[in-house]
Amino acid sequence: MTAIRVLVVDDHAILREGIRALLAAQPDLEVVGQAADGLEALAEVARLDPDVILMDLAMPGLGGLEATLVLKQQGRRAKVLVLSQYGDREYVRRLLQAGVSGYLLKKSAGSELAGAIRAVHRGGLVLDPEVARAAVAEVGPAAAGAADPYDALTDREKQVLKLVAEGKSTKEAAALLGISVKTAMSHREHLMEKVGVHNRTELVRFAIQRGVIRVDG
Repeated sequence: MTAIRVLVVDDHAILREGIRALLAAQPDLEVVGQAADGLEALAEVARLDPDVILMDLAMPGLGGLEATLVLKQQGRRAKVLVLSQYGDREYVRRLLQAGVSGYLLKKSAGSELAGAIRAVHRGGLVLDPEVARAAVAEVGPAAAGAADPYDALTDREKQVLKLVAEGKSTKEAAALLGISVKTAMSHREHLMEKVGVHNRTELVRFAIQRGVIRVDG
């Protein structure tokens, strides 16, 4: 039997190693690589072509949602299984819309992780029980309601939104995304126009409301 190849993406090295140790006991699962942020994840996916990606959300630079959007845009075959400490309804909705195959909370994922990886590899959808009901409610009726301006943003604009909302300068965002400063400025102007904000403060507030970034106490 060929083992399911897994890439672990999380900005905490101790958690990545913990997952590696946990999955080492499973003969049909193999951790083939690790990444500390979204940009590293994209590079490792291109290099390793994993079957399943365990994706954290709140990482510096390019986050899990933004990296997932790029992967889907690139047409990568890997299934994305989100492993996050956050069960916010907005996070769940955004990730499901982005095409992830599962969403588990870190606090309860230990005993369920191996089974979840196998399930998403088979093409199933895995949702943590704590967030499943809210997720279904959001993805269903919400889609028929008023359009959310966030959904009108391009994938690149969503990436720029996250980075700018996190406090990155336009120059820093451009460097992280591998685009010119002029292009980054253009994306920022377009996204601000689309979501109806006029300054960074309003942009940050919009990002928080949509679950793009978090402000933890």
